[in-house]
Amino acid sequence: MRYYPVNLDIQGRPCLVVGGGRVGARKVDTLNQCGAVVTVVSPEVSPMILQLAAARTIELKQRPYRSSDMDGMFLVIGATDDEMLNRQINADAERRSLLCNIADRPEICNFILPAIVRRGNFVMAISTAGKSPAFAKHIRKRLETQFGSEYGVVLDLMGAIRSRLLADAHEPEVHKPLFEQLIDGGLLALVKDKKIDQIDQLLKRVLGPDYQYDQLMPSNQQPQE
Repeated sequence: MRYYPVNLDIQGRPCLVVGGGRVGARKVDTLNQCGAVVTVVSPEVSPMILQLAAARTIELKQRPYRSSDMDGMFLVIGATDDEMLNRQINADAERRSLLCNIADRPEICNFILPAIVRRGNFVMAISTAGKSPAFAKHIRKRLETQFGSEYGVVLDLMGAIRSRLLADAHEPEVHKPLFEQLIDGGLLALVKDKKIDQIDQLLKRVLGPDYQYDQLMPSNQQPQE
């Protein structure tokens, strides 16, 4: 296995995207979703990039790339169609020991980006080690039909329960059998079918009367269609 699977916490970290076209815009969107502080460098940019810059969601430097653009960065993504520029970006990042991905060029990356299926905080990553992005996309589409929004809701509910248990001085090692009972009790199916009364019955049976769905979950995290 060549690549070491890892999830990066980039919340609040400075990240650079070189290239402001369609591919660059996709990279920026994902970085923003993860809370990165994004800078885009490109002479020409898409309407989406311009809109984000106008809203001050990102910093835009609408000019050619300079090596100094990497100063202070945590992660760099090259998203241009200029092969020489992509290789320069990679070389500059390697000299600084920065994380660097060049879109569609795994041979000049020190990390590659998987295809992802996201349901709130529930995220599945599919990687083919850069050998076939088309196959990774095919698998992603299949998984998207199998895993609905209820998976994200259940994960948020589990997190809320865990926080409550820890606040009540429960030892973490005793949590596992409780969560297993909730899962084995059909919690996922109940959330999918929006059976709040039966969810509350299950929570009461496993955790006690103080655990109710509406108290644990805000209204915007109710099960979705």
